[in-house]
Amino acid sequence: DMLSILDIFRVGIGPSSSHTMGPMTAACDFVEGLRDAGLLGLTARVQVDLFGSLALTGKGHATDRAILLGLSGERPHGLDPDAADRLVAHVRAEAALRLAGTQLVPFEEVHDLRFHQRERLPHHSNGMRF
Repeated sequence: DMLSILDIFRVGIGPSSSHTMGPMTAACDFVEGLRDAGLLGLTARVQVDLFGSLALTGKGHATDRAILLGLSGERPHGLDPDAADRLVAHVRAEAALRLAGTQLVPFEEVHDLRFHQRERLPHHSNGMRF
């Protein structure tokens, strides 16, 4: 098997993979976990708290966009940048998102995506809580 440079590096939505690909994957894992546990249809709202480095540089590094995309069921490896831009714009305009692409919930970014710049979670500087 041949290994392509695209197998190693992927085009992301921001300048830092730890601030975009990681949070997007974590958000998608979270909503897929809700779905797998049979809880997605019962979910009325989601809030996300970012801590440490994610909170300090999250908006500049597109962590906010990555979280919205991940909660919507998107993963970094299949992401179409143009579709991602439209999806993020739609979530922000409607103040709602479809968890895992299906369950519509309100999502007011200013209240539901919180940046705790002065707090850190134990064990890692890029902490988040869903």
